[in-house]
Amino acid sequence: MNVLRNWLGAMLLCSLSVPAAAQGILIVGDSISAAFGLEISDGWAALLEQRLEAENRPLEVRNASVSGDTTAGGLARLPSLLAQYSPELVVIELGGNDGLRGLPPDNMQQNLTAMVERSRAAGADVILLGMRIPPNYGVRYTRAFEQVFRTVAEQQGVALMPFVLEGVAGRSELMQADGIHPNAQGQPDILENVWPVIREWVLAQPQAATND
Repeated sequence: MNVLRNWLGAMLLCSLSVPAAAQGILIVGDSISAAFGLEISDGWAALLEQRLEAENRPLEVRNASVSGDTTAGGLARLPSLLAQYSPELVVIELGGNDGLRGLPPDNMQQNLTAMVERSRAAGADVILLGMRIPPNYGVRYTRAFEQVFRTVAEQQGVALMPFVLEGVAGRSELMQADGIHPNAQGQPDILENVWPVIREWVLAQPQAATND
């Protein structure tokens, strides 16, 4: 009986010590990725999963974006998300609310750097999606804000899409009435901005990782 009990205990210990297999893509973002004001199925994250399927690279896309979130909020949420989903890739789309609130770029840089480091420590690759803010915040601040994304990407060696709303922001036909959030018509354009960097990552993965 003691032998059986010891064997069962050893097997349980082994099962607890084996990390979960990496699974799909995790998006940690704000309202831009949370499809603010829209059906979730219309957002670019949902369209990404459809694109992956169409490209015969089916990967589950878990969208953990929260409207109004900042880099500090994303950093606080990240450990539990990594533990829950064990993603292969973490896509970070945060910073816009830091800028709109006039928060220090240095703090934003520290938060994004920590998010990259923690994602990598959990075995995930990282893609960073950049943002820009309106010019009325002043040249010095807007330049410092935009530089944060480039600096983090360069220092950490991660892929960067410099402005996730490239070709979308400022076009009334692609934006909601608030002039801040893209409408449903703008979501495919966001995906087209993001897709090249994600596709490059996908094609670099072993076939088994993409179920191809």
